[in-house]
Amino acid sequence: MAAFGTLKIILKAWSSTDMFRYNKTMTSEKVSLNGVQETLLLPLWGRARETKKKKPLLIDDTAVRIIESIGYDFSVIKEKVNPISCASWIARSIYFDNKIKSFLRKYPDGSIINIGCGLDTTYERVNNKRAVWYELDFPEVIEIRKRYLKETLNRRFLPYSVFNNEWYVEIKEKKRVFIMIAGVIYYFEEKQVKELFDKITDEFEYSEIAFDYSSPVGVKIANKKVIEDGGMDKNAYLKWGIANIREMEEWNKKITVLQNMKMFKEHKKRYPLTKRLGMIISDALSIMSLAHITIE
Repeated sequence: MAAFGTLKIILKAWSSTDMFRYNKTMTSEKVSLNGVQETLLLPLWGRARETKKKKPLLIDDTAVRIIESIGYDFSVIKEKVNPISCASWIARSIYFDNKIKSFLRKYPDGSIINIGCGLDTTYERVNNKRAVWYELDFPEVIEIRKRYLKETLNRRFLPYSVFNNEWYVEIKEKKRVFIMIAGVIYYFEEKQVKELFDKITDEFEYSEIAFDYSSPVGVKIANKKVIEDGGMDKNAYLKWGIANIREMEEWNKKITVLQNMKMFKEHKKRYPLTKRLGMIISDALSIMSLAHITIE
């Protein structure tokens, strides 16, 4: 992965007017994240925000706990991030949760690999206590993750870039593997994305992969509406978009696209009309979509 400049993020106490009260018994910590890694805070905040609603689509108490223990100033995110972006993080989480649950019904002792885990809390929501979970991210992100989430007998944190091939050695199961890639692959160039899927194909005899992706138009819109308006560093810009996900089947004959779904297809009806219109436009332009593929 290309090297990005490091940003120092000083975690600050929240004021009493914020959506979440800062736990004053916690100590603010100073961490360093680069542009892409800083975006791990966005979906975390979105899941916690959703959980606090009267009728949430997703309940993530762990996200709430983490948000309440981090002294980071989320005021820019709160004020500027488009509500449609928040809805996309929730739709993505629900999609991945359901795909993993389905996989675990077939292979309860399989392996789950979470690439670019950041501060993701899927394990807390769908862990069946039998599958082995591997959660992969940069060493500096894993160090932050360890402050708020714990490894267990069936959960390991792997401090590697996804392009550091050493992490494949850590995965003992090669036949029944589910890989989730949330909010990651559009930060890479197409050549890198192809290399990643080719490597996964070489390493695992059978795997299912769920990921979110953007169209070329979506890349431009996300960079403006999510990264810039969310106050994130421009090093976090998205790079890769694909108009037709079935092109991946041409990359490698072992890839089969099982499902391709617009981001808001299943949830538009749950939102008020004003937000629903934005979702309809987003889906019509294929700005963000979800995919489920197999490699065998």
